[in-house]
Amino acid sequence: MEIIEKSIPSSKFDDVNLEGTTFNNVNLRNSTFSDVSFQNAKISNVNMVNVEISDCNLSGMKIEGILVLDMFEAYEKLQA
Repeated sequence: MEIIEKSIPSSKFDDVNLEGTTFNNVNLRNSTFSDVSFQNAKISNVNMVNVEISDCNLSGMKIEGILVLDMFEAYEKLQA
């Protein structure tokens, strides 16, 4: 299925399988994601201003090639 140049604001997706889907030039401003699997997802050229991430399994997650959990560990050492 292709949805091109459409507007579907305030939509709700619940128990939906979008595995292998490509999102390009999509506005997700003010959206909420919960109980979502982003396993093996690739994210690039994304505006992450004011994004909040909490209560997540970050195992293996990398930002610019650096493991996020390693960043947290280094930060905690600097704070000690």
